[in-house]
Amino acid sequence: MTSVARPAASKLVLPVVLSATFVQLLSVTIAQVAAPEIQHDLHASPGEVQLMLAAYTLSYACLLITAARLGDRYGYRRLFTIGTAVFALASAVCSFASTPAMLIAARLVQGAGSSLVAPQVLSIIQTALPASRRAHALGLYGATMGVASLVGPLLGGLLIGADPLGMGWRSIFLVTVPVALAALAGARVLPRSRPADGQRIDALGAVLATIGFGMLILPLALGPNAGWPPWTLGSLAGSAVVLGGFAATQRRSSDPLIHPAALRDRTARSGILLVFVFNTGVPSFTYLLFLHLEQAAGYSALAAAALSSPFAAAAIVGSRCAAGLARRHGPRLLTAAALALVVVMVGLAPLVGSAVPWMAAPLLALGGAAFGAFTASVFSLVLARANTDTAGSLSGLLPTAQQLGGSVGITLAALAYFAPAADSGDAFWHAMLYQAGVFALTAVISLRLGQGWPSRISGVRGLADSGQGVSR
Repeated sequence: MTSVARPAASKLVLPVVLSATFVQLLSVTIAQVAAPEIQHDLHASPGEVQLMLAAYTLSYACLLITAARLGDRYGYRRLFTIGTAVFALASAVCSFASTPAMLIAARLVQGAGSSLVAPQVLSIIQTALPASRRAHALGLYGATMGVASLVGPLLGGLLIGADPLGMGWRSIFLVTVPVALAALAGARVLPRSRPADGQRIDALGAVLATIGFGMLILPLALGPNAGWPPWTLGSLAGSAVVLGGFAATQRRSSDPLIHPAALRDRTARSGILLVFVFNTGVPSFTYLLFLHLEQAAGYSALAAAALSSPFAAAAIVGSRCAAGLARRHGPRLLTAAALALVVVMVGLAPLVGSAVPWMAAPLLALGGAAFGAFTASVFSLVLARANTDTAGSLSGLLPTAQQLGGSVGITLAALAYFAPAADSGDAFWHAMLYQAGVFALTAVISLRLGQGWPSRISGVRGLADSGQGVSR
C-alpha cells in the first residue's frame, strides 16, 4: 500500500501522528500517581483500582497486531481517524466517570482506540513521507514514545498537586482530550492510502491473539496485589496454549496477521526481542522510583515528580542527539545506552530516598539521556535492516513487544521490590539489581542486532534509499 503525501501536506503529517502517539503513550502511565485519589473519590476497592490501571494496557496491547492488519486492509488514515476519535471520546468519559465500573469500561475503550492508532502511525511514516525524511521521523517517533512514558507520572503529579479548577484526578484524563481532538482535526492532511483489495483479515487469528494476550496481561497486572490466586496462574498457563494456537494458525493461514517473513528475518526477530527486553526495564523503573519515593520515603506526588524530573529532562536531550549518533555508530549506540543504564541503576540504589536525594540528580540525568538515545533510535535501526516484507507486521509487533515488556517488567520489578528485605533501602537495592540485569541483557541482544553492521550508516538517514524498511 503506497501513498506519499503532497510536499506541502507532508510537513504536517509528522506533527499530527506524533501528537496522537504522545497522548496515547502518556495515558499508559499518567493514571498511576492518581490511584489513591481515584480510590478515595469513587470509593473503589484496591482490586478495582488495579483493574482501572490495567484496563488501558490490556485492550491496547491485545489489539495491536490485528489493528496493523486492519490498516493494511482498510487504509491507514481511516483507522487512524477512527482510533483517535474513540480515544478522545473515551478520555472524556474517564474524566466524568462516577463509578469504578464506568471508569474501568472507559479505560478499556480508551486503550482500544489507541491500539487502532499505534500501528497506523508507523505505516503512515513509512508510506507518506519522502525517503529522505523517514529515518528522522522514526527517530522522533521513538523519542515521543519514550518521553511520553516518562512525562506521564511527572505530569500526573503536577496536576494532582495543582488541582486545576478543583477537578482533582479527573484532570489527568481531560488533559489528553484537546490534543487528541487536534490530531483528529489534523488527520485530514494525512494521505488517503488505497485499501488492499482482496486481502482478508484472519478472523480466527485475531480472536486467538486477542484472547491469548489478554490471558497473559491481566494476571500479570492483577496477580501481585491479589496474592496470585489460582485463576491468575491458570490464565498464564492458558495463555501459552492459546498463543501457541495463534502461532499455528499463522503458519497455515493464506492471509496471516503476521507476515511469515517477520518470523524468519533474523533482524526482525532480534529487534522484537530487543524492544521487549528493554521495556521490561522501562516503565518499571519509573514505577518503582515513584513507588519508593512516595510510599517508603514519604514524598508527595508533586515532590516525587520534581525529584525525578532530571531523568525526563535529560531524555529529551538524549532523543535529540540520537539521530546523529545512530548514523555514526548504528546499534553500538543501543549497546552503549543500555550499559550506561546498568551503571545508573547500580549507582542510584544508595542515593534515592536518602537524606540528600538531590545527589541522585546527575545519575538520573545520565540515565535519562541514555534512555532517550535508545528509544529514539531503536525503531529506525531495526527497520533499517528488516526485510521489506516484514515492515507491515513490524508496525504491530514492535508496539506489542513494547507493551508486553512493560506489563511483564512491572510485575517482575514489583516482585523484586517486595521480596523479603531488611528495610526499604534494601528493597530498592533489590529492585535496582533487577533493572541492572534487564539492561545488561538488553546490551547483549543489541550486539546481535549489530552483527554485520557497517561502520558508518549513511543509509539510516533515508531507509528507503536501499529499498529497506518501507511498506509495500
